[in-house]
This record gives sequence, structure tokens and C-alpha cells, in this order.
Amino acid sequence: MTAAWIGLGSNQGQSEAILNQALQALDRLPSTHVAAVSSIYKTPPWGLADQADFLNAAAKLETGLAPEQFLDGLLTIEQELGRTRDGPRWGPRSLDLDLLLFDDQIVDRPRLQVPHPRLHLRAFVLVPLSEIEPGLCVPGLGTVSDLLNSLDPSECADINLFGPLDYNPEP
Repeated sequence: MTAAWIGLGSNQGQSEAILNQALQALDRLPSTHVAAVSSIYKTPPWGLADQADFLNAAAKLETGLAPEQFLDGLLTIEQELGRTRDGPRWGPRSLDLDLLLFDDQIVDRPRLQVPHPRLHLRAFVLVPLSEIEPGLCVPGLGTVSDLLNSLDPSECADINLFGPLDYNPEP
């Protein structure tokens, strides 16, 4: 089994319910289970500022899937939960599942880059990720806690704890 860390985000619809539905769907991927989940954080939008705030979280999964198979599973879940890709880049979306890390692997393929290429720039990813595993090493960049400490403190000031995910894995 391989450890995979993902970022979850939503700013359309019933975002908290969508994040919980996504976790249930992730737990149903073949040879995969959710091992840890962060709290939910309310965060300002990144990239395209004129939109609603996001709810963001992070999860650690254990999977027997290969990186691109795992990515395909994430994309299918996004689509099943209402994600469309016809809007602007970094625009509003019902669900965003980003593959952040896949064990200590470095993947650089046309449809997949791991570690996520902007992971180290995003407090809304690093804050929930640090809640799960602050000492996690991001290949070539350092630990999650060090990356978070290197960000402008004002980036973290706008990130407020919203509440824990109401997630219980299916037996």
C-alpha cells in the first residue's frame, strides 16, 4: 500500500456535505481507504479572487493503485459530485480533489505532477496537511511544517478553523 495525500476543496453548493460525500467515495476506490482527515478550514479563494470562500481539508489515504489510476479515481469522484471544467481556471467549483503527494514519489507526466507543483505556495493546503502530518517530507522542498512557516503570515491569518469533518469510514 502507498500513502497518498490529497487536498479537498469546495465553494459551490452544500460544500461541507460535498466534502463528506467525497471522503465516502474515496474510501470506496479499489484497494484504497481513508487513513486520516483534517478539520475543515474556511479560506479565501486563490488565483481568482472574485468568488465565494472555500472550505478546504486534507486527507491521507492508503492505496494499492498506481498514481495515474488514483488520479483517474479522483477525477471520477469530482465529476460524480458535480464538478464541471467549463469555467475559468481557479474559478468556483463544487469539488476539487488535488493529489498532493504520492508517498515520496516524484511524478512528472503530462497529466500528473507529484508533488503538486503549487503545494508549497498554498497555505490553504499546508494548514490542513500539517494538522495530519506536520513532519511529512515534500520531496525536494522540505517538511510540511517548514513550508508552512516559510509563507507570509498574512496568508495564514485569513484561514479560520471551520469545524471537523463529520466523516466515519464505512465498515
